[in-house]
Amino acid sequence: MYKPFRIARLFVAGLAALLSFQSAKAQEQWSSDGNAYYEFSPEGIKLVHLLDESKSSTYIKSEQLIPSGGKAPLNVQSFVVSPNGKDLLLFANTERVWRDNTRGEYWIFNQSTNQLQQLGKGLPKASLMFAKFSPNGDQVAYVSKNNIYVEDLKSNTYVKITQDGSDKMINGTFDWAYEEEFGTQDGFRWSPDGKRIAYWKLDAKDTRHFLMINNTDSLYAFTIPVEYPKVGLNPSASSIWIYDVQNKKQVQVNVDGDPAQHYIPRMEWLTDGSGVILQRLNRKQNASAIITADAVSGQSKTIHQETDPAWIDIKSRWNSGDPSGWDWLDNGKAFIWVSEKGGFRQIYSIDLNGKEKLITQDAFDVIQIDHIDQKQQTIYFSASPENATQKYLYQIPLRGGKAKRVTPNASAGTNMYRISPNGVLAFHTSTSTKHYSLDALVSLPTHKQIKPAKRTSNLPNGAASAEFFQVSTVDGIEMDGWMVKPKNFDPNKKYPVVFYVYGEPASQTVTDNIYAGRNRVYEGDMAEDGYIYISLENRGAPAPKGREWRKAIYKNIGILNIRDQAMGAKEVLKWDFVDTARVAVWGWSGGGATTLHLLGQYPEIYKTGISIAPVTNQLLYDNIYQERYMGLPQENEEDFIKGSAITYAKDVRGHLLLVHGTGDDNVHYQNAEVYINELIKHNIPFQMMSYPNRSHSINEGEGTSEHLARTFTNFLKTHCPPGAKQ
Repeated sequence: MYKPFRIARLFVAGLAALLSFQSAKAQEQWSSDGNAYYEFSPEGIKLVHLLDESKSSTYIKSEQLIPSGGKAPLNVQSFVVSPNGKDLLLFANTERVWRDNTRGEYWIFNQSTNQLQQLGKGLPKASLMFAKFSPNGDQVAYVSKNNIYVEDLKSNTYVKITQDGSDKMINGTFDWAYEEEFGTQDGFRWSPDGKRIAYWKLDAKDTRHFLMINNTDSLYAFTIPVEYPKVGLNPSASSIWIYDVQNKKQVQVNVDGDPAQHYIPRMEWLTDGSGVILQRLNRKQNASAIITADAVSGQSKTIHQETDPAWIDIKSRWNSGDPSGWDWLDNGKAFIWVSEKGGFRQIYSIDLNGKEKLITQDAFDVIQIDHIDQKQQTIYFSASPENATQKYLYQIPLRGGKAKRVTPNASAGTNMYRISPNGVLAFHTSTSTKHYSLDALVSLPTHKQIKPAKRTSNLPNGAASAEFFQVSTVDGIEMDGWMVKPKNFDPNKKYPVVFYVYGEPASQTVTDNIYAGRNRVYEGDMAEDGYIYISLENRGAPAPKGREWRKAIYKNIGILNIRDQAMGAKEVLKWDFVDTARVAVWGWSGGGATTLHLLGQYPEIYKTGISIAPVTNQLLYDNIYQERYMGLPQENEEDFIKGSAITYAKDVRGHLLLVHGTGDDNVHYQNAEVYINELIKHNIPFQMMSYPNRSHSINEGEGTSEHLARTFTNFLKTHCPPGAKQ
């Protein structure tokens, strides 16, 4: 989905250390008892005991990670301990695939022999993905070049269990659209007994390549193909297969319907290994079926169905972006599910006969499930019933009832938890517009602090911080907003206002955290220079304000969200200290599209706009995202056209800066060019900055981020001058 290039894009340079620390912690791995975690360090891999630091030790020394004949230790991204506890599976020398580093080398480190052994010898260099131990630890399966392999660790020989893998036939992983829009990456699973492997097969032979062009890296330009299904075109046909490792036979799971007209975003093994369980979504993503299938015959049955007048969001439960895993209850006889059908995002249990029970009975949204504690029969989840800009930890018994807040009242703002597998210990990060406190160790459910935060910081005295407000529009819509006022603010003077926008279902902008009101793309200090900086949250944003708020935007992207933003801005412009002649707006990705819409649909309000990497025509974006929120263009193409910024290009009157990377595999540079053609057609003046071969994040290459910030800032200061006026 065309997100605001992940939240890192909103960070300011002064918070870079915090960002890198959090990124490192994303790879955190707990010990089996949950009382310790593994940490990478220059000395190697450390085992850090949380309750008794004297037990902490170097688990593997860096010199032990030097391959035979090598001079330097492996650059290890992550590792897994084998089921028998004797071996380590190391993921090293990794490379990026689309968004994340999911391809590289896998090595086995045997602690008994102190030996390193590389897997997949003879396969293309750094081509292995998603390697996993078999349940007894004597084999490892992995993907290379869209085929799945099983390697015996004793003989160090491997067997290729799929034969048809190619650029167009994908086994054990996913195409661009599946990964981007469903968060799916790892596409195969060992059965609990290790006898079988279940995997996805995506047939992409009918999915056309979008060709990006590289003009700078060789004497002659060359194209870069990206498998990309545009709106209205069929997705890659998806199917599930089960391979019998011993008998070398496989069976296809029987999933009803045309495989090119549905999606299978989730699949796991039943706990007894007798079969698999999966979720099937129809092409429009408004009908979900939960299906179980037998491992031997592949025969299936539907045990649960759900429909929604708009869409069913599979990532509302798995908001970390990874939908893998299945939350089992009652020894595998039931599982946890999340649905919005009751008007709020709520937690249910569903048994294997399809019988469901509502667990969270409070009339407010679950933001995410943080931990399911089977031993204590408790679910920990995040929510914020009273303030949609904040987030707190709650607990509820698995049997259901009323939720109880766990986060203390003193921790006002946005609270995040990484809970130990034992459910007793948790790292707690708390942040608001004026402070952050990183990784205090607390006990649950009492929230008693065991160790203080590893890092804390408050905004310096006198530093401008965001303040929250609400406006009620002429349509009766109450919108949350934050505002950063200029330093030495004088309410009797008038200041320029800059609106930061996103506006689509992929992201909130108005949240209470240390990053609110910070603009990394601005060179300098907006408050010091004399700007009012504001963001407003329109309907359709994924705020915890109930189903109707989020899904009001269905088939209305480019219309409803744009009107909300404009009507909210009109309320802001009534304030005496706002200079209505100096009004600017900017956004990235979906926010870039919103910026263009506002300039075109409401030119009387917005005088200056900076649009970065925008989707200018909804028919040019990928099918999974756009069809989820807009339907199928074969049925309602007029909604796509009406909701596209290019339709309103002829009405742009303000100063426009359009920015795009030519190597953007997400929102293709094509979007900029068709929009430019429309501006030229209607003799609309504008400025353009293209960044050769840069992706959607426009951060590759020396000096790129600094250049973008200077370009952004100079344009803003030129056409929306900062500072107070009488």
